[in-house]
Amino acid sequence: MSDELNRRDFIKRASLGTVSVGMALSGASRRILGANDRIIVGVIGTGRQGRDDLMDLARQPDVEIAAVCDVYEPNLQEGLSATQNKAQTYKDFRQVLDRKDIDAVAVGTPDHWHALVMVEACKAGKDVYVEKPICRTIDEGKVMVEAARKYSRVVQVGTQQRSGKHFQEAVRLIQQGFIGKVSFVRTWNYGNEYPQGIGNPPDSAPPSGLDWDFWLGPAPKVPYNSNRFGVGPDRWSTFRYFWDYAGGFMTDWGVHLMDIVQWAMQVDGPDVITALGGKFYIQDNAETPDTLQVTYQYPHFVAVYENRWDNGNSMYDKGYGMEFHGTDATLFIDRSGFEVIPEKRRQGKREVDRSPSMKMERVNDAHFDHCRNFCDCVKSRQRPISDIEIGHRSTSVCLLGNVAYRSRQRIEWDVEKQALKERGDSEARQYLTRDYRAPWKLSA
Repeated sequence: MSDELNRRDFIKRASLGTVSVGMALSGASRRILGANDRIIVGVIGTGRQGRDDLMDLARQPDVEIAAVCDVYEPNLQEGLSATQNKAQTYKDFRQVLDRKDIDAVAVGTPDHWHALVMVEACKAGKDVYVEKPICRTIDEGKVMVEAARKYSRVVQVGTQQRSGKHFQEAVRLIQQGFIGKVSFVRTWNYGNEYPQGIGNPPDSAPPSGLDWDFWLGPAPKVPYNSNRFGVGPDRWSTFRYFWDYAGGFMTDWGVHLMDIVQWAMQVDGPDVITALGGKFYIQDNAETPDTLQVTYQYPHFVAVYENRWDNGNSMYDKGYGMEFHGTDATLFIDRSGFEVIPEKRRQGKREVDRSPSMKMERVNDAHFDHCRNFCDCVKSRQRPISDIEIGHRSTSVCLLGNVAYRSRQRIEWDVEKQALKERGDSEARQYLTRDYRAPWKLSA
């Protein structure tokens, strides 16, 4: 990888909670933007998450949404409506990238398109806000980092928790030793979709207004199925449960969780990964597991990701969260806030807290501020708080969880080289890359 970050530089940047992370980008933007200039943005993919990105970018006082793009006409029209019908509409993202007046694009497509659109946007001289997970395979992520550096582009990954002030404060406390030495971290997603899950709709003709072949893009050509494309009753994108397009909750929510873990613990990847799970209870056509436990061994601690959709039990009535278990206290955090629960120690005949208890609630709109950070960096040419290299590392750890699960192997990972250690793990290696369906190709 060209201009690849070394481990020390990466950890230094990843540990910062400041607005601008890292050194200024070496190249200049195609159009030099002053502090008062408007940033002209195109939004590629205007489904649920893409529209969320569109709305918070449009709320920035110096942003104009000039183009919206989607291969599904209803999504395209909703994106257009969100711009008060001011934007130009497109169904082919390449037409957006061809526009010389557009400074930046937001990529809110399904996951299997993220890498290709981001890399082509960098080639076209656009800065990019790309949703997580940034890619489907680790090799794609490497190309994405390479492209950002090669073309000197600002690339922000949509791990907006990094812009949450209570997340920043919790990370500061952990790094400063407030809860003592941390040897174990637990993360989880729990829910109850038993027994029907997302159901078993038959293959059918695609709905009117959908270019199914273009939606599939680089993914294998298969018949249309509403679950492969559609949105469930809770407006959750069901394509995430199919390996051709995504990686289940491990890469959807897991990226958010493990991103904070690696930030707080100042690491950029695990040394060993194991995973157990399967489809034990949910009776639907999803391919990803309904029950999964992934264990990550880092040099000085162990982290666990758990995903269960077979019962209604949750941790403290929390459907998702993170626990950092320190020698002096445990810190629980989710998007609503964090709490420090002290450990006890004996002092004479009494038990006293090892550290003070503490609570902090959410105090800012992290997604809006994440978009603001991106816009500021488009102008300053600084690397953003969720720079593509950080997003690549946070995505990689989750992809490795799926590699361990799908290969049924204990994965030993070389963090520096971003490669499997030489143990002849042919079964695991096949999941580190993917073939693109012609005519699509990925290269920086």
